[in-house]
Amino acid sequence: MAPSHLRTARRSALTALGALVLAGLPAAAAADPTPAAGPAPSAAQTLGADRPSPHLLSALQRDLGLNPQQASERLVNEAEAGTRAGRLRIALGERFAGAWVHGDTSGTLTVATTDALDVPAIEAQGATAKVVERTLAELRTAKEKLDTAATRVRTLDTPVWYVDVAKNRIMVQATSQSAGTAFVEAAGLEGEDVGVRMTAERPRLLQDITGGDAFYINDSARCSVGFSVTRGEQAGFVTAGHCGRPGATTTGYDRTAQGAFEASTFPGKDMAWVAANDRWAPTPDVKAQNGQEVQVTGSAQALVGASVCRSGSTTGWHCGTVEQHDTSVSYAEGRVDGLTRTTVCAEPGDSGGSYVAGAQAQGVTSGGSGDCTGGGTTFYQPVNPILSDFGLTLTTAAAQTTPGSQQDGTQAWTAGRVYEAGTTVTRDGVTYQCLQTHQAQGVWAPAGTPALWQRL
Repeated sequence: MAPSHLRTARRSALTALGALVLAGLPAAAAADPTPAAGPAPSAAQTLGADRPSPHLLSALQRDLGLNPQQASERLVNEAEAGTRAGRLRIALGERFAGAWVHGDTSGTLTVATTDALDVPAIEAQGATAKVVERTLAELRTAKEKLDTAATRVRTLDTPVWYVDVAKNRIMVQATSQSAGTAFVEAAGLEGEDVGVRMTAERPRLLQDITGGDAFYINDSARCSVGFSVTRGEQAGFVTAGHCGRPGATTTGYDRTAQGAFEASTFPGKDMAWVAANDRWAPTPDVKAQNGQEVQVTGSAQALVGASVCRSGSTTGWHCGTVEQHDTSVSYAEGRVDGLTRTTVCAEPGDSGGSYVAGAQAQGVTSGGSGDCTGGGTTFYQPVNPILSDFGLTLTTAAAQTTPGSQQDGTQAWTAGRVYEAGTTVTRDGVTYQCLQTHQAQGVWAPAGTPALWQRL
């Protein structure tokens, strides 16, 4: 920031759904009471993946070993895969067991189900089907048992646990087999398919030096600006919760007065926001490299396997891939749930900085292990929960428009609200279901964004 500066009869119905609804709903779109002029925008167009920053493309080429065409294709494929995965999630219902992309250009979307009869419908949408034993809901329930156990037992020797959708199992990262086994037993998951991955790595917080644009806390410690936000007329930015407590004052990268922490959560979550004074104007920019910037256009959540890039002043601009969402990490300072695990490298000082996937904001750096010389693992606090918990609106490059009158009731679509995948809303008398977790913007009303909403 600069001064002023997201059996048979039933199967027949699913097959029909695979042929009509999952294909993009052209008939439904045509019947919308407020259709957009011309053809509906593609997912890549809606999310800005068809016009990426050259600095993001350059970093993807360097860090993922891609050529320019592959980097461009990957971003478009990931945007389109997110929408297809969302539609399949709705169609499969309780049988849905996760989705992920893979390949140099993320050209393969895999969707998991617990019922082999779903395979034709999945394949009809150009996705690879994988039949597994556990639904995503069952995996999340098992992980919650580990979360609960972590409130009773020490987890310094089992610092990371998560849902691995590609392997359809819960994974525990432990310093020894005995530590991993003891944690699994404490959670009541003994005998279930829980994997234990042994490693000496222990994630640590990355707070002492700047990442992205620097800011200083109480004229001493330094952290990084995540993304510009507003709450009403008040501008500011989000960052990591471990960077400061409510009331702590901040100065900017130029050491001039900047603002103060309005809210902060750590441990449990790793999120905070700083309210800035009127000398600091919110922008949609994220520092990339060589003094250049990338602009965010929204916060649609990336799939597992998708590319993601991070801005940090210690190590600069680096890219990798999303490995798992909903990861729990036990730092020496306390446990944090709901983080996303990535292959992006980071080092002390990158904490609080921005993660982006294409033009979509993803989260702020929490901590990790390794470094950018030998490689490492880094975790970020997803941005959508920060926006939701603190009532913030992400500053984006897209023009914000004031939505028209909304229907009464909690299910009416409202700009500025964070919607989870699967949420049902109404808008202008029509019902829609959310395909990708994101914060709604005025320019992203359901009728005009089939990449994010499916009409029911």
